Amino acid sequence: MENVQLYEQVRDAAHDTIFRLAAAAEYKDKDTGRHIMRMSRYSALIARAMGFPEKFCENILLASPMHDIGKLGVPDAILGKPATLDREEWEEMRKHTLYGAEILKGSENELIRMSEKIALCHHEKYDGSGYPQGLKGEDIPIEGRITALADVFDALTSKRVYKEKYALEETLKIIREGKGRHFDPRVVEAFEGALPGLVEVMREHAD
Repeated sequence: MENVQLYEQVRDAAHDTIFRLAAAAEYKDKDTGRHIMRMSRYSALIARAMGFPEKFCENILLASPMHDIGKLGVPDAILGKPATLDREEWEEMRKHTLYGAEILKGSENELIRMSEKIALCHHEKYDGSGYPQGLKGEDIPIEGRITALADVFDALTSKRVYKEKYALEETLKIIREGKGRHFDPRVVEAFEGALPGLVEVMREHAD
């Protein structure tokens, strides 16, 4: 019993630390901590709908908040610009995936290793048109494919410095149109199955 309690305490401490570090990147990007809270829960719900073991689902819940940790390396003027980025600014913004992977690389901890994959790959697209590596299909780690959809879903349904939020119906249309192009079809199918839970999270943790 004492070992179980100790494990839970360590796990809770790791969870708290991860969310605080991730919140630092989100704060720099002028987003709120609610974004990482929603996005991490979306990722876990999608993973469960895909039939992954509970340990994987718990790990992606804890690892996914680190997806944008690399934004700590992006200039504030770019992150906070209330307009469309120019070509040079966009190229710098895209480097946050590389910065994040660099920050997280080299760990022997499975949670941090998953976080590294997510930070590097959450902007890859199923058809190979994403960045930073242009990976395609199954070459993209499944953690990256799941969090890519979770991140886009939250981005579309949230207000950002450069845009208003989309209605749920319009968001679903965009995601469905991206099936097989932006998103793994299996992940989209799981997303559809988990949609009631996703909407509940979205409304419970609205900004």
